[in-house]
Amino acid sequence: MIIAKATVLAALRERGQHDRADFVDRELPERIDLNRHGGLLAMLRLDPATLTDDPSV
Repeated sequence: MIIAKATVLAALRERGQHDRADFVDRELPERIDLNRHGGLLAMLRLDPATLTDDPSV
């Protein structure tokens, strides 16, 4: 599954985690592959099921 980085950034900033959002913005590609980066999202306590914005992304 692929998630747009903008969706992850918005979720982090909505929680007031601006430093983490800045880190994700620097380190991850525009399209985040959950198979490759799922561990990082888990560490950030982001549930991929709540982040899916468009299945075609």
